[in-house]
Amino acid sequence: MAGAVESRLAELGLTLPPVVPPLASYQPAVQSGVYVYTSGQLPMVDGKLAVTGKVGAEVTPDEAKELAKTCALNALAAVKSVAGDLDRIKRVVKVVGFVASASDFTGQPAVVNGASELLGAVLGDKGVHARSAVGVVVLPLDAPVEVEVQVELVDA
Repeated sequence: MAGAVESRLAELGLTLPPVVPPLASYQPAVQSGVYVYTSGQLPMVDGKLAVTGKVGAEVTPDEAKELAKTCALNALAAVKSVAGDLDRIKRVVKVVGFVASASDFTGQPAVVNGASELLGAVLGDKGVHARSAVGVVVLPLDAPVEVEVQVELVDA
């Protein structure tokens, strides 16, 4: 039986994807005390990137915002892999979004809103978080966006 968070995902027409396997020597998420830290999550769907390139060049800001949403879904899957149940999330503490940007692109915050808005829609007040949105030259696999999430869990 799905918990409240996964039921909310379903209401939004979304499903929690499988955890994206690591591309190198790291874990998708680790727990330390009551915190879970995800590794940077790329917008992988079924094991591949649907879109590659720089935001503001090959990728539109609207496309990138949707990709950030996918990154956040992948981050939730990574959190569940160590927490066992997304209903254990007490709150999202911090989101960091990296946007592979064309040299003149300055809309990184609007792109990372895709992740932030998804977390708010799914978790309500528990999804309100601190955040950084950073423009970078290139990301792994030429991904346009990468998102990492830190959550606090209720004691279990």
